[in-house]
Amino acid sequence: MSTATRREVTIEEFLAKAEREERIELIRGTIVEKAAPLPEHSLAQSGIDRHVGHLFARRPGGRLPGGWWFFTELDIRLGREVYRPDICGYRRERMPEPPRSKLIELPPDWVCEILSPSNADRDRVEKLETYFKAGIPHYWIVDPAAGTLEVLRHTDLSYALVLTAHRGQKVRAEPFDAVELKVDELLGGDPEDESAPA
Repeated sequence: MSTATRREVTIEEFLAKAEREERIELIRGTIVEKAAPLPEHSLAQSGIDRHVGHLFARRPGGRLPGGWWFFTELDIRLGREVYRPDICGYRRERMPEPPRSKLIELPPDWVCEILSPSNADRDRVEKLETYFKAGIPHYWIVDPAAGTLEVLRHTDLSYALVLTAHRGQKVRAEPFDAVELKVDELLGGDPEDESAPA
């Protein structure tokens, strides 16, 4: 069937299918299966969740920054699309309690997508466009194969690239710039290993 005559999948049809298939998204009216993560993808996902979450996933007002909820693979509705970001975060003043429903209607305050060979173009084009239109303030793109972190900030016209970093660097990456983070640890590397690979 040609693109011109293809019928778009509705949210209701997507939700019915999502009851049977866990790793799917609804992008531009099409159901897209998320590939099973490679080991380096899983390491980065757990590294970011562990190192950012350790500092910020608590109530504000203590010794550490706090003030956020973090989620992995949460179904988020953005208009007529449903995305499942690798990791996303909500400021607690916008989401006082964690959600109880499967499909979340509130756009996150921060999204992180971890590139893999099958999804790199989608994360950099369709998802970037949708996240921008939804007004998501901060978008991180992590490339485990290249060992890089890109930090984007929402502006009036587009996302602005405000930081690019690679293995071996320490960064203050908004919106978590209250603390210094090691790129190696975000990518799931050994926290004791200060050296960059040759």
